[in-house]
Amino acid sequence: MLQARYVAGGYTVARFEGRLDAITSAAAETGLAAMVAAGPVVADMEQVRYISSMGLRVLLKAARLAKESGHRFAVSGLQPAVREVFEIAGFDRLIANFTTVAEATAAG
Repeated sequence: MLQARYVAGGYTVARFEGRLDAITSAAAETGLAAMVAAGPVVADMEQVRYISSMGLRVLLKAARLAKESGHRFAVSGLQPAVREVFEIAGFDRLIANFTTVAEATAAG
């Protein structure tokens, strides 16, 4: 679930916690889309312990919107279980991902 947002290194950082699934994806998608439309975004996933296909869809839609808007979009802090799902789905080839928010914002 999208818990907070703050600015770091010229990026809006969207901090997610808990689960990103069918129950939380609609609110996450709305919030993330508004952020991506306004500028570059890093989705901080460090506190996400579970992601479903609906959660992956939220990230993919944000990445597409960012590309259309000419903004950058990246994820950071993927935990092992979430990283595994992310990679199996092939999202590691579609969305830039970094270990930390600092690395993501520095990659500019």
